[in-house]
Amino acid sequence: MTVNRPRGTRDFLPTDSARRRYVESVMRNVARNWGYSEIITPTFEHLDLFTLKSGEGIIGELYNFTDKGGRDMTLRPELTAPVMRLYVNELQPFPKPLKLFYFENCFRYERPQKGRFREFWQFGVELIGSGKSDSDAEVIALAGAMLKAVGIQGDMKLGNLAVIRTLLKGLEPEVVSKVMRLVDKKEYAGLEALLEEIGAEEQLKSDLFRLIHLEGKYILPKVKEIVGNIPELASFENTLKLLDAYGVDYSLDFGIARGLDYYTGMVFEVYAEGLGAQKQVCGGGSYQLIKLFGGGDVPSTGFGIGFDRIMEICPLVPPASKNLVLVSKPGTHIEAVKVASELRNYLPVQIDLMERNFKAQLSYANTINADYVIIVGEKELEAGKLTLRDMVSGEQELLTLEEIIEKITGQQD
Repeated sequence: MTVNRPRGTRDFLPTDSARRRYVESVMRNVARNWGYSEIITPTFEHLDLFTLKSGEGIIGELYNFTDKGGRDMTLRPELTAPVMRLYVNELQPFPKPLKLFYFENCFRYERPQKGRFREFWQFGVELIGSGKSDSDAEVIALAGAMLKAVGIQGDMKLGNLAVIRTLLKGLEPEVVSKVMRLVDKKEYAGLEALLEEIGAEEQLKSDLFRLIHLEGKYILPKVKEIVGNIPELASFENTLKLLDAYGVDYSLDFGIARGLDYYTGMVFEVYAEGLGAQKQVCGGGSYQLIKLFGGGDVPSTGFGIGFDRIMEICPLVPPASKNLVLVSKPGTHIEAVKVASELRNYLPVQIDLMERNFKAQLSYANTINADYVIIVGEKELEAGKLTLRDMVSGEQELLTLEEIIEKITGQQD
């Protein structure tokens, strides 16, 4: 009987895993250099955590289950809600702002397609405790720096939900939520039908459609013509000045809505070429979620990067490490094990585990493209040395173990 992997999941072979780990490490280093600390939350959480945030409708997208104690649980579909729970449970007394990052797998029960899997990985950042322009600017600039560090050229677009909400402030909250979702999905025909259904004024319709189609870097004067010089725009303008100071390349797009009620002001998305329809690689903004989970009225700003999409177009490859194979005969195998143990303090080493003969061991070294072979023979051991063969040039030398370590690694034992 053959058991296949579950639909919507993947196996990562050694080369794939090495590349993913390398790109992940580059992103981690950027986050740490900006003063962010890593956190880890459980793979499964109480179902309520996500229905509180996203409503009962999300259950159809979850891998939810009832545990042996009769509790409703689910594999996490995303990581913002778990981080907010962690804050409420553990981090409220800590100095603000809290600057956190995470890299974990998530799960969604949905139809697999290009760029979408049932198990996927997310790299995210949350800055908790500050609603200032500086916080918004730093988070956006950090997202740009992380993408740049892994060689992704993205088209970054910024919006501000406070502007749209200003236009919609006379409508019922449920209607506002519907409008935001339709704007987020760019379902303009549906949006027009909804506005007709609620009897919206012509001026509102005109202003809203004009606003959500405004794009470009220098469109704020046109925005002010629609909504006036509201306080939220002054703060947003300050964020843009800071982004210019950071050297971030961006454009404005007031049609970005993110489609979720907890986003409060600035929102942004990054799109990359080469991914087809699923080209968004990063999204985030400023939001209020902590109060929903039993904490105070604490502002937050964050983003999530779709790591799997990044890996489809990321040009980075891990730096090559020297690949070394020890070759010996039965009479010198024990000494070869001792040599391998010493060398593994400095670089990757392979030794025969199949009881191959001398010639077959050399053939195996060729097969795996070894950079060097070290021959541990009787004559070499009598001389207190080993033979180092360069598998590219074919040259070989009789050297001490210390000389081999220095030659290959540049380090002295």
